[in-house]
Amino acid sequence: MNRAQSPSRRVRFTSNIVSTLGITIDLLLLTLSFFLSSFLFSFFFEGLDKNSIHETASVILAINYLLIKVSNDYYFKFHNQTDLSSTDSLLDFMIATVLAGFTVILFGLASRFSGVFVSLYLITTAVMIVIGHKAFRGITNWFMDAGYIGQRVAIYGADPHSLSQIMALRDREGLPHFKVIGYADDRLDRPELLPYDSLPCLGSIEDLIDLSRQGELDQVMIVVSNIQIARFDDIIEKLSVAALDVCLVPSENLEFHSRYRVHFVGTLPVLSFWQRPIRDFDLLLKKALDLALSLAAMIILSPVLLITAIAIKIESGGDILFKQRRFGFNNREIFVYKFRSMYSDRGDADGAVRTVKHDDRVTRVGRIIRRLSIDEIPQIINVFRGEMSIVGPRPHATRMRVEDEFYFDAVRGYMARHRVKPGITGWAQVRGLRGEIQTLERAKKRVEYDKYYIDNWSILLDLRIILLTVFIVIWDRDAY
Repeated sequence: MNRAQSPSRRVRFTSNIVSTLGITIDLLLLTLSFFLSSFLFSFFFEGLDKNSIHETASVILAINYLLIKVSNDYYFKFHNQTDLSSTDSLLDFMIATVLAGFTVILFGLASRFSGVFVSLYLITTAVMIVIGHKAFRGITNWFMDAGYIGQRVAIYGADPHSLSQIMALRDREGLPHFKVIGYADDRLDRPELLPYDSLPCLGSIEDLIDLSRQGELDQVMIVVSNIQIARFDDIIEKLSVAALDVCLVPSENLEFHSRYRVHFVGTLPVLSFWQRPIRDFDLLLKKALDLALSLAAMIILSPVLLITAIAIKIESGGDILFKQRRFGFNNREIFVYKFRSMYSDRGDADGAVRTVKHDDRVTRVGRIIRRLSIDEIPQIINVFRGEMSIVGPRPHATRMRVEDEFYFDAVRGYMARHRVKPGITGWAQVRGLRGEIQTLERAKKRVEYDKYYIDNWSILLDLRIILLTVFIVIWDRDAY
């Protein structure tokens, strides 16, 4: 290494700045939207009153929106290339608008608002959010690619298996700020430490220190299998002379990185593989939401329920409701209720026979109610009985098959989706996996979405799924 090389003078920021910038950008977008809406309203109509309540309402909406984004870790996700679609931001804005509207109604202030201005403000803000987020994402990616934002990382440890896992993780999760410049090791003469062709060898710890002094290295990740405490202390002591971020990646992290979270027992960090996802006050909150929504649905949809029951009885006689054995919470079997959509003598109580398009077992009324998901409404009974929730992984029939295998045998980790109560609608359904699953690939994808819901549950996520379900029921043309 060239020890006489002058240090780099380029100003660099870690990826942590992106979260701060994301919050700042959203504040600017919300503020600009209000002033732009006020200008347009004054230009085309008339000015707002000096003592207008619109400013206060916009502040309440902005606070709700930012709290929702923070609770969803949205700004943290700016660090990588995960799916941050405009639809997600617009749904968060919609939820924030509803919450702000409830606040206004609660305090009896609705009559003081201009409907024209409110509509103009909501449309302007929605457009600004979509355009602003796309522009911000493009700009931050450019700064990351140019090297102004991000971490230049060296991996200490020349084990080819560990190196390949880290590089695969970087490529799979899309981390433009995470730039691995090479690897180093003080034991390169050992035969088991083969050269790793995909990365340059930077040398030893002394070479890493030189790179830091030249301003070319920001972080060292120590990735050494079965490392001894004495050796680890020696590495840390040597690296302490340089202005570097130093972290240890245990080999277990590489093997199980997608299946655990770090928690603390006192001051001791532990790797937690499973936790009850919904508990304590969250459990009470979800039960309250289920009860409130199911009661409201029963009242609001009572005409639909009555008409459907009469239509089923007139067309094909027999029972109005159909019950099917399915997997419930903790893998216990439950009977799920539905409006009968097939002829009485051709139903499938175990779900062993897959429903196909133009299935001759389905009645004419059945095709309509299946298309509109009306057949699922009686599952409110299961919600009342505490067997189901409004939102959760869909309960599958106990004998359901995918490509000639039972679902629970075909998809590894399938039963883990039953750590929460099943739902009338779920994350997989609003992400394009509604209805029957005919291929193993789609079956695995559905389970992945269900596990994502369990691991990332929040009451706001439930509300988002409910809103998306309404849109999908209206616009989906693939249901049968």
